[in-house]
Amino acid sequence: MKILFVHQNFPGQFLHLAPALVERGHDVTALTDETNARQSSITTFRYRKPDPRPDPKVTQLGTTYCEMTNRAYRVSRAARVLRDQHGYVPDVIFGHGGWGETLFLKEIWPEARLLVYAELYYAPHGLDVGFDPEFASDNPEKALSVIARQGHQALMMTQADGALSPTEFQADTFPAAFRDKITIIHDGVDTDRVSPDRDAQVTLPSGVRFRAGDEVLTFINRNLEPYRGYHSFIRALPEILRARPNAQVVIIGGDDVSYGARPPAGQSWKELFLDEVRDRLDMSRVHFTGKVPYASFLSLMQCTRAHCYLTVPFVLSWSMLEAMSAGALVVGSRTAPVEEVVEDGVTGRLVDFFDTDDIAATLIDALARPDAHRSMRAAARAHIVENYDLRRVCLPRLIDFVESA
Repeated sequence: MKILFVHQNFPGQFLHLAPALVERGHDVTALTDETNARQSSITTFRYRKPDPRPDPKVTQLGTTYCEMTNRAYRVSRAARVLRDQHGYVPDVIFGHGGWGETLFLKEIWPEARLLVYAELYYAPHGLDVGFDPEFASDNPEKALSVIARQGHQALMMTQADGALSPTEFQADTFPAAFRDKITIIHDGVDTDRVSPDRDAQVTLPSGVRFRAGDEVLTFINRNLEPYRGYHSFIRALPEILRARPNAQVVIIGGDDVSYGARPPAGQSWKELFLDEVRDRLDMSRVHFTGKVPYASFLSLMQCTRAHCYLTVPFVLSWSMLEAMSAGALVVGSRTAPVEEVVEDGVTGRLVDFFDTDDIAATLIDALARPDAHRSMRAAARAHIVENYDLRRVCLPRLIDFVESA
């Protein structure tokens, strides 16, 4: 078949799937934003980057819809060139629906089967919006803006012949009218590579070195921010360091914002919350690394004695599953995306997202009694291998999902 992947940051979630389809003899092509610098072995075409985001004063609640349809228009122009000048007609189109890229492709290739990656459906209540009262908006029009943001998602799902979500939680955020279209298959974890290593060691950019078994506590965000519980974790740190005088803490993540609101002008969430507790921390034991290469992340997961993962009800991070696969003890928030994977006391520990005392006490126990949690580490690893293994579980199902379209 001729299969076209559409993703503004290709390969994105299709990192393993696209090459696997090539290996099976399919003609695989990608269409991505011209500013995307990521490399891929897949033949890739690029569409012109969209115009600047429209002025919210003009578009008001329709700002997101205008932004997404603008991108969809750019994609459709590139698709028309592929069709008219190169004679390209795909059998299957598989695109990430989050940025509106698939909206007009049925007009260009009406016979193609359209698959979409259905990552999360916005909701004015019950998910991330308003979950944390510290950052909840008292503006009654907030809910209206979130509903307006659903516009391109609903249109995407209406047009799709099939959809894919990585977790039950994420699939269930979509309205019942669309739920039957969604197949649940995770992107997969390379459990052969991401596995425990008793001889693991890692050297931080500062020169500090850790080995497997050291009393290390890790916390990772793409960017350190409230959506991923950075504020709750950092507020728990003073008590953790007081109770565990030999513990070292490694915090990985950038200073920007991936999700949610931005901090006050001129500040970062990292510094804003660190300043709350800085005078109660031994900063010689707290290591902020910024973003690190994947190999360093993996070594840290093999070395860490406890890994803290907190999130509002939102997209589940790959890093949590990779930590479990590497044999780390995950202490996660008792929120729906985490509870789908972590069973408290069996494959990890669950804590209250807001309760810094609970977070501190659970992490202190994890650091103090590594042998007592050994069975949880093994059970976590086994759970990931059984349910999320890339090559033996997820990739065969992903291939079948595309081929059966």
